[in-house]
Amino acid sequence: MANASNSRRKEAPARARPQAILAVIGAGAVAAVWLWWRGTPSISGMGGWLTGAGEILGLLAGYAVVVLIALMARIPPLERGIGADRLARWHATGGRYAIGLIVAHALLITWGYAVTAHQNAVTQAAALLSSYPDILAATAGSLLLVGVGIASARAARRRLRYETWYYLHLCTYLAVALGFSHQLSNGAEFIGNVTARVAWTALYAAVAAAIAWYRFVTPVRQASRHRLRVAAIRWEAPGVVSVLITGRHLEELRAEPGQFFRWRFLARSLWWTSSPYSLSAPPRDDVLRITVKAAGGHSRALFGLRKGTRVISEGPYGAMTPAAQSSPKVLLIAGGVGITPMRALFEALPGQLTLLYRATSPGDIVFRDELEQIASRRGARLWFLTGSRALLGRDPLTASQLNLHIPDLARHDAYVCGPPEMARAVIRELRHAGIPRSRIHHESFEL
Repeated sequence: MANASNSRRKEAPARARPQAILAVIGAGAVAAVWLWWRGTPSISGMGGWLTGAGEILGLLAGYAVVVLIALMARIPPLERGIGADRLARWHATGGRYAIGLIVAHALLITWGYAVTAHQNAVTQAAALLSSYPDILAATAGSLLLVGVGIASARAARRRLRYETWYYLHLCTYLAVALGFSHQLSNGAEFIGNVTARVAWTALYAAVAAAIAWYRFVTPVRQASRHRLRVAAIRWEAPGVVSVLITGRHLEELRAEPGQFFRWRFLARSLWWTSSPYSLSAPPRDDVLRITVKAAGGHSRALFGLRKGTRVISEGPYGAMTPAAQSSPKVLLIAGGVGITPMRALFEALPGQLTLLYRATSPGDIVFRDELEQIASRRGARLWFLTGSRALLGRDPLTASQLNLHIPDLARHDAYVCGPPEMARAVIRELRHAGIPRSRIHHESFEL
């Protein structure tokens, strides 16, 4: 039994390659256009061209929404190989295109039918809503998707609580369900083509199954199998605590340094939401550790957790792991509480390590003793950089300054975690210093 357990742990988790996934998505889009081409014998007149364009965009919109849902289904190979923040960026960018496709589809179809029937667009729109099957439901779904898209825009997102935005986003499932039937009942590509109907339905069913399995069934199974509980709360710095979580069979999670889970603590005022927190130490068979800074109501409430509180986890997620390393020289750059995944990586990554930790003041440094012990044990370089820019005199994280202090910077892998503005600026400077984007590893929960 022990040998079987060890072999499971050594088995490398499956990781999807971003280029391969993009190629598959692109091939699916080409197949959708081919489906229209195959099901459209001829086009004539202005109305026919407008309607044809609307049909193509409708197919692409129907394909796009199911791909967008699949990207956020928390499928482990995608999460480990691509990373949660890159998936979120793909989802956000694709969402804007999908909404544009849906709106353009509705306008072009209405316009094309109106031209063919020699009617005005308003009359034709009313006829579509009242005469064609499932159009009313699809219209309601489209309006719901547009509303979710508006709420997800950066300016609106900043004004919403995470929980409000999250539950509003769940309406996407309802919107897609409302729009599905009209694709089969009105799409010329599907009427009379049983193979196309079965394939399209199977695509939607497969993604629905992935959502149900990975977002709902898997967390329940993990909760039953691992029985996670809060073991202790430990103060690390002003406004920062570590939560130690114990459970059974934790090695089966196959968590890696640098990854995060979505945690749901079954305590009053906390049970109804899950939040992402990174592991702040390499995972052990008997304990997982996360470290949290008081940045809002949810994170502050964790400070009052009691020993024994039940925990439900989803994960592990994230591609910012030792598997991403391609160079024996590694630079870790952390800002503020972004030290949490860097602390785990600092202990676990092989090679020549340099950790640069940016903090507002010496009192804000988290894990100082642990970091110094790791650096001493491994012969790694540890660089604490504290103070404001005004106090330091110049920006210490520019390409020129980094090159000055870190020999052969361009030959390093770089791992970055910190406040969004700082992370973006550091990544830009690392690129200017000659590190290829493929060797800069970064994930955030901003999206």
